[in-house]
Amino acid sequence: MDTKPVIVERVYNAPIEKVWNALTDHDQLKKWYFQIKEFKPEIGFKFDFSGGPEDGPQFLHLCEITQVVDGKKIAYTWKYDGYPGNTEVIWELFEEGDQTRLKLSHTGLESFAENGKDFSKENFVGGWNYFVNDALKNFLEPET
Repeated sequence: MDTKPVIVERVYNAPIEKVWNALTDHDQLKKWYFQIKEFKPEIGFKFDFSGGPEDGPQFLHLCEITQVVDGKKIAYTWKYDGYPGNTEVIWELFEEGDQTRLKLSHTGLESFAENGKDFSKENFVGGWNYFVNDALKNFLEPET
């Protein structure tokens, strides 16, 4: 069984504070990520949202924040209502001059193996690549 995490990295032409705010400010999150009803970057804060393939079933995601290092790292559990398995999503930021490198890691995906094709590692690779390389990039670096 493949137990390697999904890792997606990207450097943004944006200062670290701007990227951190995009990851942790509720109003900004809603503009590029999922439609989360409420979000606070505090350990123990629980949030949920629905998501899934555009032409397929939607799943209720249940998350709880497990780590916060202000301006550098936020992590939360990621599981699905009514399905076995529990994973962790970790967003880490690294200052590189006036740019910021983001490293996203999603660990524990093998725990979703019995849940069917909608929970395949390939789907997570595609989803995280979209959020890191398209949605967040376009939010942080809008075309002028």
